[in-house]
Formats: sequence, structure tokens, C-alpha cells
Amino acid sequence: MTNAHVQEIYDLHSRLGFRLTRLSNLMKARLDKILAPHGLSRLSWCALTGIGLQDITTPSQLADHLGITRQAVSRLLLQMRKNGLVEQSFDTSDGRARRLALSTYGNEKLALCHPLVDENQQYFAAKISQSELHQFNQTIDALLDGETARLDEV
Repeated sequence: MTNAHVQEIYDLHSRLGFRLTRLSNLMKARLDKILAPHGLSRLSWCALTGIGLQDITTPSQLADHLGITRQAVSRLLLQMRKNGLVEQSFDTSDGRARRLALSTYGNEKLALCHPLVDENQQYFAAKISQSELHQFNQTIDALLDGETARLDEV
């Protein structure tokens, strides 16, 4: 097989992984730009919404929700506590278990940034029809089905 033939067969820009990574990176970069002036990262935003909107109350639940390791969530929570976003207490029924809650400042950041994050979602969603978006989400669900790997980026 000649090099020219291999080049014809392998087109990086048509590869699913390349295209999804490019889209993901563009969406992440745009979101980072929106959140940075508010002192938040994408991951801290996701933790804020998990704790503040989805009743996640323990570090292990948060790790599962975010798809990251327990160690990574510990580092994230340490930073979020230092930034005054999250409060952590011990469960009264089990002194070893930790309970998470947003601080007043964390709730303020959640309320302030929620419309900004929604706008970022709408920016990309508006590029396709509602039925295409629905199909795209179903396709992503099918590709993620059975995948259990954790994301270790913090």
C-alpha cells in the first residue's frame, strides 16, 4: 500500500474522534471564557450545579456525577472551599461522612452564571434544528452506552 493510498483512506478531519474533540474543545473554550471572569472553571461550575441544583451532598456522589475520581473531586472541593463556594460539614448520623452545601457566595455565583452557561448551550444548539439536536443527543447516548471510564482532568 503506497503512502498516497494510505493518505486517501485516512482523513483525520473526517474521523469521529477528531471531530468530537474539536467540537468539545470549542465548546469548552467558549465556556471557559464566559466563566473565567467569575473565578470559575468548567469543572467547578459542574460541581456548583450538582450540589446546588441536583441535591448532591457527598464527595463520592459528586465524583460519580462528574465522572472523575474521588481523589480529583477532593482536590476540586479543596479549591472550591478556599474560594468560598462550598461548605463541608460532617454528617450528624455518621461522623465520618461529609456533607456538601453551597455557601451564600456559591449560590450567588450559581445564580449569576446560570444564564451565561445557558446562553453558551443555546449558541451551539441554535446551529441545528430541534430534531437534529434530539438525534445528536441520542447518538451521543448510544456512543456513551456501556462506557464507564472516569475523566481525571481537574
